[in-house]
Amino acid sequence: MSKSPSVPPEVTLRALRSGPLAGVCRVPGDKSVSHRALLFGALCDGAVEIRGLGEGGDNRSTARALEALGVGIRLAGTEAEVRGVGFGGLRAASAALDCGNSGTTIRMMTGLLAGRPFETTLEGDASLTKRPMRRLAEPLRKMGATIEGRADPARPGDVFPPLRVRGGALTGLRYDLPVASAQLKSALVLAGLQATGRTELREPAQSRDHTERMLRHLGAPISADPATNTIVVDPAGWNGQLRAAPLTVPGDLSSATFLIVAALAVPGSDVVVENVGLNPTRTGALDALAAMGADLTIEPTGDAMGEPVGRVRVRARGLRGTRIAGTLALRAIDEVPALAVAAALAEGTTVFADLEELRIKESDRIAALARELGRAGVKVEQRPDGLVIEGLAGREPRGGTVEPEHDHRIAMAGAVLGLASSEDTLVPASEIATSFPSFAETLRALGATLDPV
Repeated sequence: MSKSPSVPPEVTLRALRSGPLAGVCRVPGDKSVSHRALLFGALCDGAVEIRGLGEGGDNRSTARALEALGVGIRLAGTEAEVRGVGFGGLRAASAALDCGNSGTTIRMMTGLLAGRPFETTLEGDASLTKRPMRRLAEPLRKMGATIEGRADPARPGDVFPPLRVRGGALTGLRYDLPVASAQLKSALVLAGLQATGRTELREPAQSRDHTERMLRHLGAPISADPATNTIVVDPAGWNGQLRAAPLTVPGDLSSATFLIVAALAVPGSDVVVENVGLNPTRTGALDALAAMGADLTIEPTGDAMGEPVGRVRVRARGLRGTRIAGTLALRAIDEVPALAVAAALAEGTTVFADLEELRIKESDRIAALARELGRAGVKVEQRPDGLVIEGLAGREPRGGTVEPEHDHRIAMAGAVLGLASSEDTLVPASEIATSFPSFAETLRALGATLDPV
């Protein structure tokens, strides 16, 4: 694998009230789709060319883990060649797989390795080792895999990384997922493709469906019924091989949402984000901002692997509070840090609910957002499943120092909020490269006052 892209030299970013943002920009390749392109490409029968790949640290964690399992990967910026070896071509790693900060990497790799006839240890950074994995381990154990991990007296019965996976012969199962989770669903789909018999998964609501779209594109025996939130994997009669085909990754809507909110935060702004993924299971953030009164123009421009792609134009306008809950909250779960900044600058109250999963992301995002918005002078009520935010309605947020707690989205949220303040906001920048290495550079090109210290 080629060397990592150069990390911006700044250790800290200084954000300050900006003049209007203007211009046309792009964002990195979708992080979720990039994980899957690398992983499913490795399972193909032959070489797979990938374009538009995300260059963030999480995607590189997946690439490194696959290399350690015997997959040849050549990375060149946003392009990659993956020399697929199929399920049967994976080999035991000589050391533990380092998943870094990536929950997607460790969960999907665990599902994949549950069906391979060797033992693997998966580990990660300090943040990842705090993320509970019982929801993943239990169904994989029912299918026949051995999953062991670290115990925590504070959460008896749960399991935490490092995980030790001993794979082998799996049996399909019928399973109701306790939460709508694309990572959990995808891990079980990967196990089901290696199992004997049919696997049927049902979610309480539809999570993002990148896995289903891409695997169908590559010829996997998978079907989905959105009406019942059911996914079926039936490998009977399948030769066990995915079709090698070029893959194109759309721009990351989660990254784009921070740019969109930045434009909304600075009066007079007019920004266009091109080539962004518009998968309907992911566009909850756009719907939430529209409900807040945002001036958005969304124009579909094409399709990539069954993923709709388009451009989003945003013009600054005052926002109003709204309620983000239920299915809308699920479809916007990764964008909540950006939406919380929009709520902080709006007029009126915004309620975020049904977001318990935010407690076990890279940080406890509910607690982190409550702390960071409170530091900036925003009145916030923290609830078990969300937040109630009273907008500043034209008043400036306070400056200060953001404490991201190893969470890239908390760091970016703090920087965007700082663009509306007349006081310095200092943001540790190292975590941002996890998903959006060019975040500061892109905002500066649009006119933002976001400079290295």
